[in-house]
Amino acid sequence: MMIPARVHFCWIGTSLPWAYVFAILSAAERSELPEIILHHTDVLEDGAELRALRNASRVQLSRIDPLACLAETGRRLGVGGELVVLYQGLDSPVMRTDVLRAAILYLQGGVYLDLDTVTTASLLPLLDTPQFVGTEFIVWPHVVRASRSPIVWARHLILDLLRKILRRMPHGWRTFKRVEKFYFRGVNNAVMGAEANSSLLSEYLQAMLAVPPERRTQAYALGPDLLQEVVDRYQQDDLIVEEPEVFYPLPPRISEQWFRIDRNARLDAVLSAKTRVVHWYASVRTKSRVALIDPKYVQEHRERQLYSALVCSCIRNLPDAA
Repeated sequence: MMIPARVHFCWIGTSLPWAYVFAILSAAERSELPEIILHHTDVLEDGAELRALRNASRVQLSRIDPLACLAETGRRLGVGGELVVLYQGLDSPVMRTDVLRAAILYLQGGVYLDLDTVTTASLLPLLDTPQFVGTEFIVWPHVVRASRSPIVWARHLILDLLRKILRRMPHGWRTFKRVEKFYFRGVNNAVMGAEANSSLLSEYLQAMLAVPPERRTQAYALGPDLLQEVVDRYQQDDLIVEEPEVFYPLPPRISEQWFRIDRNARLDAVLSAKTRVVHWYASVRTKSRVALIDPKYVQEHRERQLYSALVCSCIRNLPDAA
């Protein structure tokens, strides 16, 4: 085993929604890893959500000082306080988390999971490698957005239109699986694993510092776009790049179908034997769903919504929302 048997989550803010609590509880129940750590930068609001985490076995709540964490990471990388300055110059919690997650993994090693995930199977088989990342099917990677070729743009506009149609269709995800081979397989940083002092994360963190200040605030600039560039030029043979079905069985936009109401919500048709984590993309069009989700919601929708069926199948004893 090369990657330490621990899961890291990271949260910037005081209020932790139930949907994100489910991410942590599913990892505690399904991952088979002994340590499930929520690193939080602020004091979390007391309530049923926090009590559920405190009562869960193997879950640790760890208040983190992000500046101290980044200062130590910078010291080990030999870049001084540059990561601290980078972090302080970012306003978006999403972008700050891009930096902080990489630093935590670099210092401690383990598996990082975004909070808009549900763990479905053991993560132990992923640990026998120095580092891994996962891919998803996307339309607009940075290389396409930066292209000046009319042919490239025309092709991806067609793919984008098809994806928009399929995300609205009942069971559109089924049709997408027939055409997914035409889409770009891009790296996403929502699920990553690495040993401490990982060479990939070292390159990733130093690459963050090389991003021009005017680009740092652009969406995905420090996240998937940059990680894709680092993976593309990575020279060593110790990196595993997982297929989309492992962590991203439904890609962006199509992931809205996790929340469609359907009289026959069959998880076995969506997940494969290789799926270990479901990332459902709260940062895209499903973000508005987060406020609706609680234990009562998933219980009521478990027979007619894929997301609720997923949560109920991965957490045997749902906590009380009161």
